[in-house]
Amino acid sequence: MNMSLADLRVFCSAARQPTLGAAALELHLTPSAVSKALRRLEGDMGAPLFDRSGKQLLLNDSGRLLLERARTLLALAEQARLDVMGERGAIDGRIAGPALLLWRHADTLAAALDAYPQASVRLQPAFEDAALAALARGDCHAALVTQDAIAQRGADWPATWHSTALGSMRMLLAAGRGHVLARGVPAACASVRCGMRDVLPHAFASPTHSLLCGEERGRHADGWRGVAGRTIRYWSDDVQLLLGYVQSGRALAYLPDFAVRAHDLLQVELAGSVDCSEQILLVWDGALAGQWLHALARQLSIHPN
Repeated sequence: MNMSLADLRVFCSAARQPTLGAAALELHLTPSAVSKALRRLEGDMGAPLFDRSGKQLLLNDSGRLLLERARTLLALAEQARLDVMGERGAIDGRIAGPALLLWRHADTLAAALDAYPQASVRLQPAFEDAALAALARGDCHAALVTQDAIAQRGADWPATWHSTALGSMRMLLAAGRGHVLARGVPAACASVRCGMRDVLPHAFASPTHSLLCGEERGRHADGWRGVAGRTIRYWSDDVQLLLGYVQSGRALAYLPDFAVRAHDLLQVELAGSVDCSEQILLVWDGALAGQWLHALARQLSIHPN
């Protein structure tokens, strides 16, 4: 039996995509070329890999068994190629995670690949469960998630997966420099102390879903733990829109610390408030990781944010 790595790549794409045409688009091939590669692979394996009774390509038992092995073979082949080429390697790094965490680490991820002039990095927005599922399928090299997301998996954790701690992300109540609460606060000051009764009369902006796991959580989706009621006037699951409302002075919002710093917002320190923070991790498969991914994990741990 003489399996081709190129045919295995076509097979993995066809298994991931709903139709032959979609796989062809992803691979920049014609549907005919994809079909021939699959037939050739089935000939090499001596067994059909798909159920072709319907319009969609569906893996049969043999196909599902091969898919697991094929992903590992392709990952090991890619790892070997890049390790041999070293800094000359054309790395196509794929990092999945919630958009908020990708934003938090985008600059550090880019800097970590500066040693590889031919490298590129794809930041793939996905909520935490989807990001970990993509890592398990081999659709990304690493996933950015919180400690809570890992804890929820319990024993469902591959023995070869590693996690690199990237520090804590603290949620802060933020106001724009033009907000009523910011009046009289010097531009050099990063925060202002307020009581809950000073804050509650003002409008808030908030997501309806968690920006990390994607769960619908209504009035507590942003992590707000105050027991007193607040008026949420602006709802959006787009953090950039939430930032816009805060910057304009229209609303207060509960935002991650790095976003507050990046946009020179004013932290509103509430007396007696309950702190909300998340531990951030980079998760990756140590058995399939090349030297570049080990180096990237080390760099991120040194400069988490």
